Amino acid sequence: MIRLPEKALPEAVGRQLERWQAEVDALGSHAEQVAAAKKRFHQRNTPRNRTFVAVRRHLLKLCSGAMRCGYCEDSAADAVEHIWPKDLYPEWVFAWRNYLYACRPCNGPKSNRFAVFPPRGRKVLEVGRTHRLLGKRPPPGESVFIDPRSEDPMELLDLDLRGTFHFVPRAPKGTRGYARADYTLNVLRLNREVLVEARKDAFASYRARLVEYVWLRVRRAPAKALRLRVHAIQRAPHPTVWREMQRSWRDVEELQKLFRKAPEALEW
Repeated sequence: MIRLPEKALPEAVGRQLERWQAEVDALGSHAEQVAAAKKRFHQRNTPRNRTFVAVRRHLLKLCSGAMRCGYCEDSAADAVEHIWPKDLYPEWVFAWRNYLYACRPCNGPKSNRFAVFPPRGRKVLEVGRTHRLLGKRPPPGESVFIDPRSEDPMELLDLDLRGTFHFVPRAPKGTRGYARADYTLNVLRLNREVLVEARKDAFASYRARLVEYVWLRVRRAPAKALRLRVHAIQRAPHPTVWREMQRSWRDVEELQKLFRKAPEALEW
C-alpha cells in the first residue's frame, strides 16, 4: 500500500459535494447526521448521477495498474470506499479526500471498523465497535488506520522481499507506529495468501522488466524503447513491491547489480 497521488476534482463537482456535505452537517444530532449520510450517499452514488460519475472517473486515476484496489493493489476496485466510515463520521460522507476505490475483499472486512488514539489515552480505541452500536459520536483522536490518501503507508510498513513477502510494521512494538501498522494489516488482511502470492509474482515481473531495461540500455537501444520499459514498470500492478525494491535494493543480492547498472531506476 502506497500513498495515492493527489488528483483535483473539477470545480463544479467539488462544489456539489460541498453542498451535499453542508446539508448533512446542518442536521441537529449525530444520529440524524448518520442516518442522512447513509441514505443520501446511497441515493447519489449511482451510475446515473453525474457528480458521482465524475468522482469515480477521478478515483480511477488514483488506481495502480488496471483499476486495482487502493488498499491491496490486487483485486479490481468496485466500491467508493470511505476511509473514515460514514456510519461514524457523517461529516466526511461527501469529502473527496475521504474516498478511494476499493475491492470487496478489502472493503467488506473493513466496513465500519475504525480506531483512534484518544487525546488523553494511550490505548487503541475501536470506535467502530464501541460507538456505532450505541449511536454515539466518536471521541476526537488520531486515526489508527493508515490513510493512503493523506500519508505514505510505506513510512509505517516494510515488505519482506527476501522470504515471506508479508507486510510487517516498521516501528518497534509498543509504539504508535507499530500499533497503526498492525491494526491496518489486520483490518484489511493484507497478508492473506492470495496477496502474498501475487506480490511474489509482481517481484519476479518487476525484476524481469528491469533486466530487460538494463539489457537494452547496455546495447544503446533507442530512447523510445527504454521509455516503453519504464512506463511498463510505472503502470504495473502492486506498486508497493517496486517501491520496496527501490528502498531495500542494497539488502537483496539479486537487485544490487541491476540497480547499480541502472541507478536512474531508483527515481521511477
